[in-house]
Amino acid sequence: MYRYDQYDQSIVEARVAEFRDQTARRLSGALTEDQFKPLRLTNGLYLQLHAYMLRVAIPYGTLSGRQMRMLAHIARKYDRDYGHFTTRQNIQYNWIKLEDAPDILAELATVEMHAIQTSGNCIRNISSDQYAGVSADEVADPRPWAELLRQWSSFHPEFSYLPRKFKIAVIASPEDRAAMRLHDIGIELVQRDGVVGARVFAGGGMGRTPMVAPEIRDFVPESDLISYVEAALRVYNRYGRRDNKYKARIKILVHELGADEYRRQVEEEFAAMKQLGLDPPTAELDRIRGYFADPAYESGLPDSVDRSDPAFALWIDQNVKAHKQPGYAIVNISLKPAGGIPGDASSAQIDLVADLAERYSMDELRVTHAQNLVLPYVRKADLFAIWQALDDVGLAEANLDLISDIIACPGLDYCSLANARSITVAQKIANRFADPARQRDLGELKLKISGCINACGHHHAGHIGILGVDRKGVENYQLSLGGSGAEDASLGAITGPGFDENGIVDAVEKVTDIYVRERTAGERFLDTYRRIGMKPFKEALYG
Repeated sequence: MYRYDQYDQSIVEARVAEFRDQTARRLSGALTEDQFKPLRLTNGLYLQLHAYMLRVAIPYGTLSGRQMRMLAHIARKYDRDYGHFTTRQNIQYNWIKLEDAPDILAELATVEMHAIQTSGNCIRNISSDQYAGVSADEVADPRPWAELLRQWSSFHPEFSYLPRKFKIAVIASPEDRAAMRLHDIGIELVQRDGVVGARVFAGGGMGRTPMVAPEIRDFVPESDLISYVEAALRVYNRYGRRDNKYKARIKILVHELGADEYRRQVEEEFAAMKQLGLDPPTAELDRIRGYFADPAYESGLPDSVDRSDPAFALWIDQNVKAHKQPGYAIVNISLKPAGGIPGDASSAQIDLVADLAERYSMDELRVTHAQNLVLPYVRKADLFAIWQALDDVGLAEANLDLISDIIACPGLDYCSLANARSITVAQKIANRFADPARQRDLGELKLKISGCINACGHHHAGHIGILGVDRKGVENYQLSLGGSGAEDASLGAITGPGFDENGIVDAVEKVTDIYVRERTAGERFLDTYRRIGMKPFKEALYG
């Protein structure tokens, strides 16, 4: 894992002191809310429906047990005993008191954490593959690249006030587990003639105008990565719309210019950037790589697992993935128990996962963009003990990538931007499909729910997507089919008129019934939809 140096620590501590003074002035009335708002947002503090919400950065989703334990402490001391893990691999606290915010940031700083650039029109948290460094199919570990981008983008003076927020993802496998092409810039590490470089995509995003990012360069050598990304951002910063926030994202610029013209302008800017010599020396990336070197794996470990307990065997099949190192496994911890709130974890659960990371996963864990957790370095011999410990605190749900593994935003229960509730819909759908055998029969089926057009629940990328809208003061839910955030990225298509809260649950069931009727052997829901099209589903839904 990356560790703060004296510069990281001093920067974060200085920001805490600055925000403590700003908060004191707001509480005393010396600052109005309008004056304070941009200051709190630069520190990840939002004012939502019922209280302040604090979003804490977890760069590329990687945490130590000590850091995870601090997140549990904050949930207990300052919130209502839980935290909400997000689709950007961060954590949010929904019940923060303004007077406590500086103390929370100060406590985070003691474990090398902060909330900087988790809000505002800047480069947000760099996200990555939760299996980085342990997946057998990756060409290189993407985390050093993500860390280099984090260091470059933190407090970057030119990009602190972009036309709109900006999100970057870095992956290194043919299988995209981070929705890379639905980011403002997506980077896929590839190998050409034995040399590792990057394919670069630009102009993806969700929201009211969802778009899949086109490729703008098929190979950028690692020595040129910073200059190329900076060139892409400079073109956006120069021409991105600042007069209309609905047209301010880079996806609109790329769409209106056309990918070819945007690419031409980036290449022109890139040529100029290279002359400035802004890229760090290769030795800097090598230095960062040192933090992410393989841990001291044990050799000669048993590669088999006793599967005599049927519930344990089911969990192994669904939630445990292959590791590049013999004798080890990747453990996925579902934060989607039946009837629970997707992405939520109590302080006791967070503490337990910290314990497991320290004891069984070389003191490291990951947060996924699907709002789950990962233990990346588990010996197969320890799997049963981990499963038992998770089961004791309600975290042993064997539903990874099944219909109850729902991505959902907080919706109208918390968010001031939302038009409809997401949590209750997710709970009703999970309860409707609670039978584990039924879920396994449906197979991979990614269902995603957003409470408004901002699409924080990634509904556009759901095999089944649900969008809550306000129709004349009544919550209404649109249904879409055929989205994907994976390497076969696509945007869902709306089926037709929306449904009320109970009707959308029935609609999802009708859609799955059509899939079961029409599928061929081995077909996922997404495969069947793409083969037969929308018509059979619409007929079942609307007659």
